[in-house]
Amino acid sequence: MKEFKTIKEDGIVEEEIKKSRFICFMKRVTTEEEAREFINGIKKEHYKANHNCSAFILGENMEIKRSSDDGEPSGTAGVPMLTVLENHELTNVAAVVTRYFGGIKLGAGGLIRAYAGAVSKAVKEIGIVEVKEQKGISITLSYAQYQEFANWRAELGLEEHDTQFTTEVQTMIYVDKELVAPTLTSLTEFYHGKVTSQETEPRIVKVPVH
Repeated sequence: MKEFKTIKEDGIVEEEIKKSRFICFMKRVTTEEEAREFINGIKKEHYKANHNCSAFILGENMEIKRSSDDGEPSGTAGVPMLTVLENHELTNVAAVVTRYFGGIKLGAGGLIRAYAGAVSKAVKEIGIVEVKEQKGISITLSYAQYQEFANWRAELGLEEHDTQFTTEVQTMIYVDKELVAPTLTSLTEFYHGKVTSQETEPRIVKVPVH
């Protein structure tokens, strides 16, 4: 699996610019059909709005890109929205900016800034995550060893998962695949070779991007 960035969660962010309301709806999507259903749903819900402009990017390599000005002057809405998504390197995401016209014309430059700004503000408020695969390492410890385990984890900034206490302590950690070897080396050195560990199935994680 290739690593990619997307929004942390679905969200809605609204702002007013010269009496026009700009409402940005963002949703995580995985197919073009899903993206279009989302866009059409917003259009149906906000059928009284003057415009429902949209942009979406799909695929781990950002290979599918679509945008629509929905009646705004060509190039003043959909493309600026798409550009913001591209600049943040986001994929598997759809954005719709609904505009309720407030009576004051913004001009081409004003429209570009408004639509791009609406998406930019939404991305900032909702947040970004990096979706990637991490390898699991299963570790078996004696109770005496486990008392020191938190110190080792703190050194590497790791969290433990699914810890089970029986005659021994069985626990899990997850690391990026390129960190498996150095992590195992560090673990072995910390316990002077007297520890049992093995690689397990990977998992998909969403890591916040700041």
